[in-house]
Amino acid sequence: MSEEAKSLHFIEHIIEEDLQNGMPKSNLRFRFPPEPNGYLHIGHTKAIGISFGLGERYNAPVNLRFDDTNPAKEEQEYVDAIKRDISWLGYQWANEVYSSDYFQQLYDWAVQLIKEGKAYVDSQSSEAMAEQKGTPTKVGTNSPFRDRSVAENLELFQRMKDGEFKAGEHILRAKIDMEDPNMLMRDPIMYRIMHAHHHRTGNQWCIYPMYDWTHGESDYIEQVSHSLCSLEFKPHRKLYDWFKEQVYPLSAEQYPLLPKQREFARLNLSYTIMSKRKLLKLVEEGVVSGWDDPRMPTISGLRRRGYTPNSIRKFIEKVGVAKRENVIDVSLLEFCIREDLNKTAPRVMAVLNPLKVVITNYPEDKEEWFEAENNPEDATAGSRKVPFSKEIYIEKEDFKEEASNKFFRLKLGGEVRLKNAYIIQAENVVKDENGNITEVHCTYTEDTTKKVKGTLHWVSVKHAVQAEVREYDRLFIDEAPDSHEDKDFMEFINPNSLNIIQAFVEPSLAQAKIGEQFQFQRLGYFNVDNDATANKLVFNKTVGLRDSWAKAKPKENNKQQKPQQQNQRKAISVIQQLGKKYTNLPEEKQLKVRAEILELAKNVTYEELEPLFATAVKKAGTRIAAMLTLRVLLENGLEKNQAIIDFISKALEDKNELLVAEASKL
Repeated sequence: MSEEAKSLHFIEHIIEEDLQNGMPKSNLRFRFPPEPNGYLHIGHTKAIGISFGLGERYNAPVNLRFDDTNPAKEEQEYVDAIKRDISWLGYQWANEVYSSDYFQQLYDWAVQLIKEGKAYVDSQSSEAMAEQKGTPTKVGTNSPFRDRSVAENLELFQRMKDGEFKAGEHILRAKIDMEDPNMLMRDPIMYRIMHAHHHRTGNQWCIYPMYDWTHGESDYIEQVSHSLCSLEFKPHRKLYDWFKEQVYPLSAEQYPLLPKQREFARLNLSYTIMSKRKLLKLVEEGVVSGWDDPRMPTISGLRRRGYTPNSIRKFIEKVGVAKRENVIDVSLLEFCIREDLNKTAPRVMAVLNPLKVVITNYPEDKEEWFEAENNPEDATAGSRKVPFSKEIYIEKEDFKEEASNKFFRLKLGGEVRLKNAYIIQAENVVKDENGNITEVHCTYTEDTTKKVKGTLHWVSVKHAVQAEVREYDRLFIDEAPDSHEDKDFMEFINPNSLNIIQAFVEPSLAQAKIGEQFQFQRLGYFNVDNDATANKLVFNKTVGLRDSWAKAKPKENNKQQKPQQQNQRKAISVIQQLGKKYTNLPEEKQLKVRAEILELAKNVTYEELEPLFATAVKKAGTRIAAMLTLRVLLENGLEKNQAIIDFISKALEDKNELLVAEASKL
């Protein structure tokens, strides 16, 4: 098997097999079918990335189809937001279509199924239907209306369409098998009565098709070749196929291709909820300011917070396409935006918690403009001028009157370097009546060649621009806020998820535009919020320079974590330690260590392993240990993504023969 073939995920394997078995490549067609009842969130990006990614890979059309069959919950606002989000992510759809486009065709097919004795009008109450449907261990019983005549069913269905009945009086059900082990096959509902205004069809219809009837037949009408959905729809596949097989004889000439439904694991993210109903509750109860609140996991919220399309697409790529459900640590998403912004965001200076520093031996009316590099990661980013004067602001946290030798910031008698400027030494402090330090008096030296351990960011008081900074943190303090049977997810709201402060920024930011992104040096990544105006700068904190939650987790929480999770963390640490010495061991010892790594790898997740891919080239032993661990994960069903392919490719070009040997086995 070629390296290219091995790198395919399981859905691509299915498609490749279909092509090899004679399906013309021109028949490939995919779709993304959101329901316009809320904003898209980070969980949807996986489905978006899979379908549109396949479209890009195979140069095949991808339809954007809105599943608009429930007018009580759907709005044009959501349609517009979904289109905006998908475009922002960088994807193009071939056709914009709606399930409502097919209402007449679906109705006509339903009438035909009634005529063939495969559907009937049921007039039971919802409670009675639930009772007679049975349970997973108890077969259902037939409805007393199941044997209505074709003529009576046709008449009732027509009257339902004409609006003669109230909601709930009648429904149309498929006639399949009330004893089927799959409860979805026990005469599922096809149509219900809803007297509601539809955002596209107005009041034309008062009966609306159910999801299972609409979804598969919409795929069929659009001639979608591969209908991709998340794992919760796997039990629906049998019904999907049944409906499809009923309409095929009616329209085979017009629609010759039968779609194939396949399922993948949905994206679950720690410290996050993915239910649109629960996200709507956060909006309606004012916990957040709206669907695009930067704390929300919606795509519009992430965009407003400063996430980039590239970072989200890279995150989906790293997560990969899997068949089994798992929870991805939100820190991986944060890692992706840090990695992206590190390459692109200009470095600037801002002080969020200001403390005035007076440089006593600097001339009163003097000012200087120093050259400052915009981004050391980007040679084309150029530089800018930053002003310096007698009085500057530094962070309060960067000064202590007394501190140990391990405190490398400013302290009395100590020296630090000011970024892009001079070295200063703290001489004394000024305090208010409560004993709080209000000023630090320092002296400076023009000799910048001296070696000092600390470097601080700063802003000239004279030139500082005031700005509102919104520091955001995770919205929930629990890793799985909606997984507790005895508690409401709202109980886990983080009371400190938003902190609004007044800060000072360097004057180069005075003309910053909405959406522009910056690294506030030593603080994190920030972008200009939508609320900013010409007279008021507003910045959102996108993410810190490092993962602050990893260190902040309470020790008692660590004790309560599952033993398996503890073993995983221990395993990856031991693997790293074994790898450090691997290349210096004699061959016999290497074999023993190799076996130990392979055994430990069984308790490691991909999210723990992936950071080791960035190990320095000179640390060949650690890279070998990572390669061995990766081998076990791949053997246990992990699908290759681009990060894995790049890691293997780089290893194959390495000078270390042991590393090349292990990489060649993958």
